[in-house]
Amino acid sequence: MTRIIADISVSLDGFVTGPDPGPDNGLGTGGGALHTWAFSDDPDDHRVLREGTVRSGAVVLGRHLFDLVDGPNGWDDTCGYGAGEVGKPPFVVVTGSPPESVRTTDLDWTFVTTGLSDAVAAARKRAEAASAAGGRDLDVVLMGGGATIRSALDAGLVDVLILHLAPVVPGAGTPLFTGGTPRTLVQRSVVATSTATHLAHDVSR
Repeated sequence: MTRIIADISVSLDGFVTGPDPGPDNGLGTGGGALHTWAFSDDPDDHRVLREGTVRSGAVVLGRHLFDLVDGPNGWDDTCGYGAGEVGKPPFVVVTGSPPESVRTTDLDWTFVTTGLSDAVAAARKRAEAASAAGGRDLDVVLMGGGATIRSALDAGLVDVLILHLAPVVPGAGTPLFTGGTPRTLVQRSVVATSTATHLAHDVSR
């Protein structure tokens, strides 16, 4: 069965970027420290990254995050979703309107203008097709940003929440949680390394 997995790095004080994020500073000041684990040589960090990307049958992201990763300082051949780990999954962007052009034309982009639920449904269809073709279970991964994951949780769309808790306290930035619908989480696994504590939770609906 295709699961919907929200997967994001977060600081100890609950931020998914550092202070003052912007078009030329997508992770905010000091925000790169939230993702140190993804470039770590620690075998446990690498295993978490590899397992997360291998299961990705399709990936959902919000328009703001798309503009950052497709921008001039965004993804390239060495930096991107699961770079060096797996083949490139299809990406589904929830947006008010499609962009006029796309820089990263070697990636499979779908733009959904009818809301997050429809974007997740489109991604699920792509993941299920890939699962059937490959003979193994694949999931939909919500990679962010924070507002997209918050909205998905509030809408009851998420089956699993994975947090990569970085040992940093930026003091400001983009918060992951700002209220919303209460949810009960069931902790399923904890992997602690020097760069992050990787927490996996089942989400009640």
